[in-house]
Amino acid sequence: KKGTPVGVKLSAFSDRTFKFDVRSPPTSYLILKAAGMEKGPAQPSPERASGYITPEAVYEIAKMKQKDEMRWHLPLEGVAKSVVGTARSMGIRVREAQDDDNAEEKKE
Repeated sequence: KKGTPVGVKLSAFSDRTFKFDVRSPPTSYLILKAAGMEKGPAQPSPERASGYITPEAVYEIAKMKQKDEMRWHLPLEGVAKSVVGTARSMGIRVREAQDDDNAEEKKE
């Protein structure tokens, strides 16, 4: 998509040729988009979640990140655990979509 930040690896060679590899967007960017947030919290708290994403979103992000050059050999489960860890460090938790209804009922 236009406006999505991506990583680029540029290699310049002595014969004046070059090669560049376009990588996937940063994991934190994909997590924020999946959570429907513009910006992450200034002070993430492990006790209080600032947003939520579904396991399906984690799976989609992991599939996208697995295609990167440095992760092709890792199993999808390992990449997904990495995505969950990044989300947790950002103050975003992973939970089922149906849990949203239960949490709202408990508050009332």
